[in-house]
Amino acid sequence: MRESSRAQPAGRAAARDLFERVRLGYFRLSPPLRRLIYIAVLVGAVGLAFGLGWSVLNTLFVTLTLLGFAALTLSFPRAAATLLVVLAWLSVLMIFQGASGWNSPVPTALVILAPLVAGAAHLIRWVTPWVSTAMALVPAGLVAVLLGAVIPGLAPVTAIWAAYAVAAGVLVQRFLQARRARAALTAGERSQAGLRARGGGTPAPAAVTGEREAPPPISVEEALGELDAMIGLAPVKEQVRSIAASIEAARLRREAGYSTEPPMRHFVFVGPPGTGKTSVARTVAKIFYAFGLLETPYVVEAQRADLVGEFLGATAIKTNELVDRALGGVLFIDEAYSLINSGDGQPDRFGAEAVQTLLKRAEDDRDRLVVILAGYEKEMATFLSSNPGLSSRFASRVRFPSYAPDELLQITELLQRRRGDRMSPEAAPALLARFEDIHRRLMVDDLGNARFVRSLVEAAAQARDVRVVGAGGAPSTEELVTTVLEDVVKAFDELTARYRGYQAAPSLEEALADLDRMAGLEPVKRQVHAIAAQLRVAKMRQERGLPTPPQMRHFVFAGPPGTGKTTVARILGRIFAALGLLSQPDVVEAQRADLVGQHLGATAIKTNELVDRALGGVLFVDEAYGLVNSGYSGGDAFGTEAVQTLLKRAEDDRDRLVIILAGYEREMNTFLSSNPGLGSRFSQRVRFPSYSAEELTEIAVLLADSSGDRFDDAARRDLAEVFAWVCDEGLIDGLGNGRFARSLFERAAMRRDVRLAALGGTTATAADLTTITSVDLRAAVDELSGK
Repeated sequence: MRESSRAQPAGRAAARDLFERVRLGYFRLSPPLRRLIYIAVLVGAVGLAFGLGWSVLNTLFVTLTLLGFAALTLSFPRAAATLLVVLAWLSVLMIFQGASGWNSPVPTALVILAPLVAGAAHLIRWVTPWVSTAMALVPAGLVAVLLGAVIPGLAPVTAIWAAYAVAAGVLVQRFLQARRARAALTAGERSQAGLRARGGGTPAPAAVTGEREAPPPISVEEALGELDAMIGLAPVKEQVRSIAASIEAARLRREAGYSTEPPMRHFVFVGPPGTGKTSVARTVAKIFYAFGLLETPYVVEAQRADLVGEFLGATAIKTNELVDRALGGVLFIDEAYSLINSGDGQPDRFGAEAVQTLLKRAEDDRDRLVVILAGYEKEMATFLSSNPGLSSRFASRVRFPSYAPDELLQITELLQRRRGDRMSPEAAPALLARFEDIHRRLMVDDLGNARFVRSLVEAAAQARDVRVVGAGGAPSTEELVTTVLEDVVKAFDELTARYRGYQAAPSLEEALADLDRMAGLEPVKRQVHAIAAQLRVAKMRQERGLPTPPQMRHFVFAGPPGTGKTTVARILGRIFAALGLLSQPDVVEAQRADLVGQHLGATAIKTNELVDRALGGVLFVDEAYGLVNSGYSGGDAFGTEAVQTLLKRAEDDRDRLVIILAGYEREMNTFLSSNPGLGSRFSQRVRFPSYSAEELTEIAVLLADSSGDRFDDAARRDLAEVFAWVCDEGLIDGLGNGRFARSLFERAAMRRDVRLAALGGTTATAADLTTITSVDLRAAVDELSGK
């Protein structure tokens, strides 16, 4: 998380950097647009003069002068600075002559001297021209004035020649100084690589190079020390150190007389957001710079918008300009996979043009440039496989892990120290528990790792300020810099509330209580209670470091329709989430059509996308036996592809996903026997029995209660008789068990509403509006039976 230690420019350096940014923006404008801006300023100034009653001619002259000077400054800043010196010199001469009444050819000669000195100063390279002009003119003028004042009878020509001789002497001295500066710069360029690689000795003197200062010397130890100071990232640090070791080995071989190519390479940084990829890229730049392989330790950061133009052809120009800016250093492209955008099903010609241009420059300028492509691992793998040149030229891959809870806490404390803040003693353990919670629920990557921590620190500080100011009075210094538990909890809750899936973790007791409130299903309830107990004990063993056998996380729900399989699946998801085995209790429901594509190859893509949606929760596949359709001649290739893909993801993502296959028991037996992998991975079977007449009556009564309705006594007796008859006749499974009970209640409620509406409804009491009678129920039965 540590940023580059390079000091930020201040004072004159900051002003110079600002001026260079303005110049860069100016020259990015097309010449016609620049002329249009000048014309607009000129017209605006004249209009302002008319409005304020100024002299139009004077305003026009002043505006033209200022615009000309602005154009000169942006195009030739040194010439503009010299012009200011000359104008100041002429102004001083005019003021002095007017005040002293000096009638002599000397002032005229000094006026002529100014452009001569300025021209000569611009011929002397390696030193600043305006400084040379000022250094020559000031002593020349003083000599001329002093000679005229001390020796009144002295011929003016003598004073003129003396002034000219002094100016010439200064210019000669500046010329010699420029030669020394150039020699020092050349010597520094020859020895700088060796000095930087060894990290010892005295750096070469900083020569005046004009518009940009040379980067400071950095030793390899300093660069690696900055890497070690970062929190976490142990595998990344080890990999970067191995890169530095290979560069050092190549240097030693070269010094021993063996011919070796410069060990330059391009990288791929893969990992979740907020894991320090940009910070490590800056460290890599410093390492290559310290070894003398790069000219600067600077990183140019870019995204798709910085490479892709608005029309074909413009992309290559834009990408080349970006690479030119990064030459000598590192080009870091974040979310590089966005260069190939296939979201609309059409080839991304703009992105492909950027990739081709980038590949060519990565090869042509490999001795002067390091390119780092960064992004999520899965998306980057797809991106790299889209072009063979990407995989071959970007073979070095660095994987960034998510931050652990204790590392997130260390980052929090580090960011607070940088702000001058601190946490109260009780806030740190509470925050660590919350970091462990988001880590357990696999939400740390979605929240953004260290980026989330940065937002949390800022939000907690804001909550503290609101609390302290709202309390009134004069707060102490300690109160102004200390965030307490209340501030941390408020900030954490506000930030996590923005993300889907981070609702409060369900309680295990609440989930099991909801299961127990369901009508019937006694064998299912016993089995789910046993599964919950098994998972709970396994978690306790794991927390105490005891051996823990792997727990089955995939299930088969077998039974007739309408027996609560989907409801129990939701409860099972809540149980897993409550125990920390899933990040969220959400259930994604699917059938064959959600997994099978329209052609071979598309099925695997469709199935993987469905599993990706369900990651962190439960995938419930109803009528799963439909995945293998034996009616097709030659077999069901599409369904088989879906099953194979599902089996692979069930194994690969077993720690992040629960898959439940549901359907009729006989068909599910046939389906499971069609593939040995199904039987081994889905060995936990939950059998759902048909509902009895009493349980169906209970379901109907519960549904009425939840809707604010009730059955009268006669309707209850009729309800029991109807359910008893369909159960005795063996029709309940075909009618859908609990679905039949729901349909019967809904139709009976509708018949009641129709009956009351026919009576006018004006005299109906509250009891009439909420009571289902025997007449209503019998009308509903007749309607459902088709009478």
